[in-house]
Amino acid sequence: MLSTDADSMYWLSRYLERTGNIARFLDVNWHLTLDVPGEYSEQWKPLVITTGDREDFEARYLEENKENVIYFLTADQNNPNSILSCLRMVRHNAMRIRDIIPTEMWEAINVFYHYVQDACKNPQLILKEPDAFCAEVKWRNLTIGGIGWDIMGHDEAWRFFQLGRLLERADKTSRILDVKYFMLLPSLNHVGTTLDTVQWAALLKAVGGFQAFRHTHGRIVPQKVADFMILDHDFPRSILYCLTQAQHCLHDITGTRIGYFTNPAELQLGQICAGLSYHTIDEIFEQGLHDFVDDLQMRLNVLGKAVFETFFSRIPAVDQTQEQ
Repeated sequence: MLSTDADSMYWLSRYLERTGNIARFLDVNWHLTLDVPGEYSEQWKPLVITTGDREDFEARYLEENKENVIYFLTADQNNPNSILSCLRMVRHNAMRIRDIIPTEMWEAINVFYHYVQDACKNPQLILKEPDAFCAEVKWRNLTIGGIGWDIMGHDEAWRFFQLGRLLERADKTSRILDVKYFMLLPSLNHVGTTLDTVQWAALLKAVGGFQAFRHTHGRIVPQKVADFMILDHDFPRSILYCLTQAQHCLHDITGTRIGYFTNPAELQLGQICAGLSYHTIDEIFEQGLHDFVDDLQMRLNVLGKAVFETFFSRIPAVDQTQEQ
């Protein structure tokens, strides 16, 4: 497979996953403002932090209010991580590989993009009913993912599609966990209160895991929620699940047995998966959830760079086994 085609497939899926995640975060936060009364209901700043765009937002907006944040994350063409900008990149990459992806996928992407483009021409309608807009984005996103799973050949192209999607999902799950722990609660006095429980439940809803968690664990307990979102082996949006599945995709692409590595991407991903697999949630809380997630995010950034250097860069990555 040409590296340029692999690059387009990888980033198509990453940007597509990003649109779905942004819609989930916005939708959950919108409903949270209705459930939480008083001064704690209008917390929009954490959404900008979750997407990693705080500096860009603060440089162009004077106030972190609902209107500014929703517009920034949905319709702002100057924000490369807005839903509109991400879908533009999805469509751009899809056009480059139309001979590889199914016709149904291209048509769904094209219709999806034009729906969002038309909606963003009148952002006041999005501000008026953000839940309706986010619901449409989520369903269309799931539809395209289902098309990819059901009718794409599960070949090298499909594995790059899955690899990008899984790495993006793991990154966003870690970010939203960090924001909850580090930003949302007004003070430590609120730990264990109803406000704390509502926000942990909101985090589960943001990753689509509320019902799955309640079915498995029952009552909302912060430590169990964190364990579910980080270390669960069966929930498709837990960090460990995403990264172990990404590892299988990566090794299927290269043909290297799991447990061995022949390039920096396999080395980095193998080390992250091994570390997570032999961690307990008690150890993570003892280390500090923020410190653990911060270290994980840095390692995911290194992994992303290694994937680029291994598969997409014009300068081939160094063979680590030869170095050894």
